[in-house]
Amino acid sequence: KEELTVVKNSPKIEVVKNTDVDYVPKSIPEVVQSIGNSVVEISTSSVVNDSFFHQYVTSGAGSGVIITQSNDAGYIITNNHVVEGAKEITVRLTSGEEYSAQILGSDANSDLAVLRIPKTSGESFTVAPIGDSTKLSVGQEVIAIGNPLGSLGGTVTDGIISALDRDVQVDDVKMVRL
Repeated sequence: KEELTVVKNSPKIEVVKNTDVDYVPKSIPEVVQSIGNSVVEISTSSVVNDSFFHQYVTSGAGSGVIITQSNDAGYIITNNHVVEGAKEITVRLTSGEEYSAQILGSDANSDLAVLRIPKTSGESFTVAPIGDSTKLSVGQEVIAIGNPLGSLGGTVTDGIISALDRDVQVDDVKMVRL
């Protein structure tokens, strides 16, 4: 098995990329049942100053995926734009349990961030298997589970891979391929 590593100073987070999996097609309900609990809701709050030196609190929301866990923590990958500038980050599991999260690392160019949530002794999170994106092909069916609009956690939809290795630019930000 190949290992992917995310490092921000210390400690090192290791994520096993599961290249040995035989990708047997599953129905959408089977996929949701097997990994749906690894998808989390993320809500944030930030303090913003306006042009009149007033401060107010803004909130944001998005989705994340639990990618690995240790004895005392779960590690979540999300989009950088979901957590960028946040003073407080709350992660909610499908069970309804909420955790205060901290950002371990982020990258605006790839729009990725890694969060850490605490875990009590004996607690276990559902971890999503990491696949091999080089095995994807245009036209392949895919499933998305997420939290659109910040209030619809656990939403499931499907689609197709429309392109591979495409550069994407949103406003003036170019998303780089990893």
